[in-house]
Amino acid sequence: MLALADPSQWVRGFEWCGNGAPPHSRLRLAHAFIAKSVYQLPTTTALLEALRSRPLLRRLCGWESTSEATFSRAFASFSASGLPQQLHAHLVKTHAGPKLVGHISRDATAIEVAERPAARPVMPPAAPRQMGRPKKGQTAQPPTPKRLALQLTRTLEANLAELPCRCDIGFKRNAQGLHNSWRGYKLHLDCIDGDIPIGAILSSASLHDSQAAIPLAQMSAQRVTALYELMDGAYDAPQIRQYSRQLGRVPIIAPNRRGGPPRELAPAQRERFKERSTAERVAGLLKQRYGARWVRVRGAAKVMCHLCFGLLALTATALYARLC
Repeated sequence: MLALADPSQWVRGFEWCGNGAPPHSRLRLAHAFIAKSVYQLPTTTALLEALRSRPLLRRLCGWESTSEATFSRAFASFSASGLPQQLHAHLVKTHAGPKLVGHISRDATAIEVAERPAARPVMPPAAPRQMGRPKKGQTAQPPTPKRLALQLTRTLEANLAELPCRCDIGFKRNAQGLHNSWRGYKLHLDCIDGDIPIGAILSSASLHDSQAAIPLAQMSAQRVTALYELMDGAYDAPQIRQYSRQLGRVPIIAPNRRGGPPRELAPAQRERFKERSTAERVAGLLKQRYGARWVRVRGAAKVMCHLCFGLLALTATALYARLC
C-alpha cells in the first residue's frame, strides 16, 4: 500500500526549514497513520503499542520510536494541509484515471462522533414576500435561487466552500421506514466498479444527500472518465441529471414520486442500477475495517483526515486486488 500511495512526494512541505529543533520525519509518521487504518487500530495509543511490540511494523514505517504528542502534532498538520486527500486523489488519477470507468455509484453514510453539536448559524431575516400582483410600475421579485441551481455555475472549490461542515444532528429513514438519528457528520462517496472509492466529501449530518451530488460529479470528472452515474431516489433532481449529461455521462436515478405519478426505470436501466450496491459495500468496509466506526478526533478537518487515511488504505487494497 505504501508503494501504491507513495506519500514521499507529498510530505516535502513538512520538512525542516532550518528554524528550531528538527522535527520527527513526517513521512514516517504518515506511514504509521496508514498502518493504523490497515490494522484497524482505534486510537493513537493502540498504534504506539503496536509499533513498540512489532519490530517489523516499525521497520516498514521507517523509524524506531516516538511520543504520542508528536503523532498529535503531525496529525494536526496533516489535517490542515489535506495531505490524505491529496494522496487519495493522486492514487486514483495514477491507477484508475487512464482507464474507462463503467459505473460511478453515489451514496452517503452517517459518521458518528463524540462531539458537541455546533450552534446553528444566525440567518439574516428574509425579505418580506410580495403578496398578489405587483403594482403598476413595479417588477415582481425574482425567486431566490436554490443551492443546486447555483452549483451548476460554480467551480468545485466554490461549491465545497459553500457546503456546511459543522457537527450537528442528522436524520435518515432506513429500509424499514424507521427514522434513525445520529450526531456528527455525513460522508458522501463516489465509487467505481471493483469497490474503489474515487471521491469523498464530508458535510454536516443534516445536509441532504442531493446537495453534494454536483460537487462529487465535479471531483470525479477531474480524476476518471465514466459512462454511467447510479444514484438512489434522494438524488432525483433535474439539475443533477442536467449536470451529469453535461459531463457526457448517463444518469440512472431511482424515481422519487414526491406526490406525483409513479415512474419506473427502463428494464436495461434497472439491470444497470443493480451495480449501485458498490457504494454501500464501500461504506460498510470503511466502517468495519478502516476506522470510520471509531472517530476519536473533533472538528471537520481532523475527522476528514482520519476518514481519508482509511479511504487511502481501502483504495490501495482494492487497486492491488485488481492489479493482481
